[in-house]
Amino acid sequence: MAAVDVWFGVLQAATVALILALAYRPVGDYMARIYTSDRDLKVERGFYRLVGVAPRVEQSWQVYARSVLAFSIVGVLFVYVLQRTQAVLPYSLGLPAVPEGLSFNTAASFVTNTNWQSYSPELTLGYTVQLAGLAVQNFVSAAVGIAVAIALVRGFARRGESTIGNFWVDLVRGCLRLLLPLAFVSAIVLLIGGVVQNFNGFTEVATITGGTQTLPGGPVASQEAIKELGTNGGGFFNANSSHPFENPTAWTSLFEIVLMLVIPFSLPRTFGRMVGSPKQGLAILAVMATIFTASLVALSALELNAGGTAPQLAGGAMEGKEVRFGILGSTLFGSTSTLTSTGAVNSMHDSYTALGGMMPMLNMMLGEVAPGGVGSGLYGMLVLAVIAVFIAGLLVGRTPEYLGKKIGPREIKLASLYILVTPTLVLAGTALSFAIPGVRDDVESTSIWNPGVHGMSEVLYAFTSAANNNGSAFAGLTANTPWLNTALGVAMLLGRFVPIVLVLALAGSLAAQGKVPATAGTLPTHRPQFVGLLIGVTVIVTALTYFPALTLGPLAEGLI
Repeated sequence: MAAVDVWFGVLQAATVALILALAYRPVGDYMARIYTSDRDLKVERGFYRLVGVAPRVEQSWQVYARSVLAFSIVGVLFVYVLQRTQAVLPYSLGLPAVPEGLSFNTAASFVTNTNWQSYSPELTLGYTVQLAGLAVQNFVSAAVGIAVAIALVRGFARRGESTIGNFWVDLVRGCLRLLLPLAFVSAIVLLIGGVVQNFNGFTEVATITGGTQTLPGGPVASQEAIKELGTNGGGFFNANSSHPFENPTAWTSLFEIVLMLVIPFSLPRTFGRMVGSPKQGLAILAVMATIFTASLVALSALELNAGGTAPQLAGGAMEGKEVRFGILGSTLFGSTSTLTSTGAVNSMHDSYTALGGMMPMLNMMLGEVAPGGVGSGLYGMLVLAVIAVFIAGLLVGRTPEYLGKKIGPREIKLASLYILVTPTLVLAGTALSFAIPGVRDDVESTSIWNPGVHGMSEVLYAFTSAANNNGSAFAGLTANTPWLNTALGVAMLLGRFVPIVLVLALAGSLAAQGKVPATAGTLPTHRPQFVGLLIGVTVIVTALTYFPALTLGPLAEGLI
C-alpha cells in the first residue's frame, strides 16, 4: 500500500479522535444533566400518566431489574408478533410472514441491542416491521443500556440509600432527550451524504447493457442514524454499511464511526460528574482509549502486512473491502464496531486475514468495554474496576475500596459472576455445536461454508457476537437453521439480561453503603498506576479465558 494511503488512514483516525475529544465534555455533561434533573418535560409527564408511573418514586434494585425484564419481554413478544403477521401489515412489500425460528432470533436480537441478522433484510422484512419493530428497538434497547449504567453510577454516588432511580424515567429521558434529537440531526447529515430515505419499495431500472435490475429502497437514513448512534448495528440491507445506499462515501463512513463512539466515549465524563470527581471519569476514559488504540493498530498492521501471493499482487488484502474505504478505513470501522456493541460492518470480517479476523473476535471477547456499547461499555468497565481494586487490595493486604465504597464478599461475587457469564455462553454454545452428533452434522453440512479451522472460527465468532450482544458475523456461516436460530437467540438473551441483573444488584449493594473516608493506604483510582492495573485486568481476566478456543481457530489458521 502506498505511503499516502497509510497517512490518509492515520488522518482519518486522528479526525475521529479530535471530534470525540471536542464532544467529551459537552455530551458527557449533558447526559449527566439528563439523569440528575428533577424536572420533567411536558411530553414526559403525559407518558407517565399514560402508563401509570409516578416519576418521583424511586425503585430498589429488585424493582428496577423487574422493570427492565418486563419491558424487554414485552418488546420480544411485540417484535415476534409483528414478523409473524407481516403478510397482513401495510407496507409489507408483498413479503410473507417470517418463519417462527427466525422471528424468535430476530426479536431476541433487536431487543438485546445485538442486531444479529440471520436473513437478508431487504428480501425478508417490509417497512412496517423495519420501522415499528426494529427501529423502535434500536432506540429503546440503547436507552435501556444507558439506564442500567446510570443506575450503577448512582450506586457509587449514593450513601446509605435503598433506591437506584426509576427505570421508566431513565428510559424515557434517554429516548426523548438524548437519542431522538441526536438521531434526527444525524439522519439529516446522512441524507445530505446520499443515504436513501423513501418508501419506493422495489424499483426496476435499465442497465447500460440493456438488461434490468431491481433496486430496493426504504427509509434508510432514519434507521441508519440510530443504528450507529445506539450501537445497534442491524443493517437495512444485507451488505450493511458497505452498501452504497447506507454508506455512500468515505466521509459518511467516518461520520458513522463518530456516531458509534460519541456516547460510549462521553459516558465516562457523565460518570465522573455524577460521582463528584471528573478525574475518575478521565481514568476510565484513558483505559478505554488505550485499549481501542492498541486494537486498531494491531488490526491495521495485520491487514496492511498480509502475507500471501494474492494480497501482494493486489497491493493489499482488499478481499471483502470496499475501494471507497480502503484497508485502513475498513479496519477503523471494524475496530469501532466490535469494540462497541454495534456490529455494523463496512467490510466483511470473514475476508480478513486469519490473524486480522481474530482481532474483531478478540475485541468482543474483551467484553466490549473499550468503549463498549451505549451504557453497557461503561458498566462493564466499572465492574472490571471493582475487580481491579479487589486484586490491588489483596496485593497490599488492605480492604479494597472504590470511590469510598468497600468491595466486600457480596460485591466481588457479583462482579465475578458478571465476568463469567459471557465466556460460559460463548464456549458452551460453540462446544455444543460440535459435540451433539445431530447438531454437529447439521452445522458442518449446512451452516459452514469453509470447513476446517476457519469453520471453527466462524462458529466461535457467531457465539462470541451473540453472547456479547454485538451482532457482526463471519459471513461464511449460514445461521438461519433451527439450531443456530435457537442457540444464538438464547445466548443473546442470557448474555444481555443476566449481566444486567448482576449490575443492578451491585448498584443496590453499593448504594446501601456509607462512605469510607480516604486514608494514606487508599488506592488512588484516578492515577496512571490504576489505569495500567485496570488495562491489565481487562486483558488478563477477560481475553485470556478464550485463549484455548482461539488456538483452535484463528491462531491455528494463521500459523498454517
